Amino acid sequence: AVAQAQNTLGGANFFKDVGIAGDRVTVTVILRTPGEMSKGKLDKAFSDAVMALGGVKRVSVQFELNIPDDPRLAADFPAGMKNAIAVASGKGGVGKSTVAANLAVALAKMGCAVGLLDGDLYGPNIPMMLGIKGQPVAFGGKMMPLSGHGVRVMSMGMLVEAGTPVIWRGPMLDQAIKQFLNDVMWGTLDYLIVDLPPGTGDVQLSLGQAIPLTGSIIVTTPQAVALADVVKGIAMFQQMKVPMLGIVENMSYTICRDCGRREEPFGSGGGQQMAERFKVPLLGQIPFDTRVRAGGDEGLPVVVRAPESAAAQALTHVAEMMAAKVTEMNLSAPRKHRPIMAPELKFVG
Repeated sequence: AVAQAQNTLGGANFFKDVGIAGDRVTVTVILRTPGEMSKGKLDKAFSDAVMALGGVKRVSVQFELNIPDDPRLAADFPAGMKNAIAVASGKGGVGKSTVAANLAVALAKMGCAVGLLDGDLYGPNIPMMLGIKGQPVAFGGKMMPLSGHGVRVMSMGMLVEAGTPVIWRGPMLDQAIKQFLNDVMWGTLDYLIVDLPPGTGDVQLSLGQAIPLTGSIIVTTPQAVALADVVKGIAMFQQMKVPMLGIVENMSYTICRDCGRREEPFGSGGGQQMAERFKVPLLGQIPFDTRVRAGGDEGLPVVVRAPESAAAQALTHVAEMMAAKVTEMNLSAPRKHRPIMAPELKFVG
């Protein structure tokens, strides 16, 4: 019966052990993708299958999390970095860092080991968003990342004094990214989330050359000026041979607190149109909520500050969808790591 339940749900998750004590049965399931969405489906499927047997009065389903890894990362980072996810945007001001911080914390709340690399070296806001203060400690020639809400974090904001600008050219940015990847004691990570700066520039190229990215997410708002830059971001990842996991539409709508009416101040349907155009999933639509802004200012991401809110639930759903897509990719045909070369410039005229 347990095997039949597993076949019904596919092979991504599988049972490890079955215990029988009188009329009670305990099933231990290895969970390959995190989240209550997966647990709920599995719990019901295994419980229904076992309860259908005669003499069973109680079924208990227990879960152990074991996220599949990107084999290319295992080769480059033997310490145990399983998946690396880039969070990007075509332009600034769309809430990319807010989305990255909340996705990382949401995954950590699900029991995953998560790291967050703040790749926005010119505007490192992640420490503030996660309420992290202080500087990393050096040990054995490497830095120990600081933690916030269960997430291991490395950011330029921890290494320079507040208000000090980072005025660097491309080669220095390249070196910083490589140090953040190789000279930080990340430990075993199910997911490394990389918050990239907006646009398509040196940091994006350096990251693609330094590490085989498992996948990427583009954050946008519904308005046309933001969507126009989404095309550039997707084209960049296509050139870098990085799979697109999906699009996140931020500030999609707002709910009037007095009348409960849904309003769309930045337009509607843009994220869905982009997803359909490029044949990638629309991972979620995040509502505009002042608690998202307040949480970022206070160092309490909305998935922690107000987990019951529509924004927090939407962000958690995005994290689950993203993780499911990564698991599906890692369990499919193996991929080869291709070094990213600097793009060739072509002049017309």
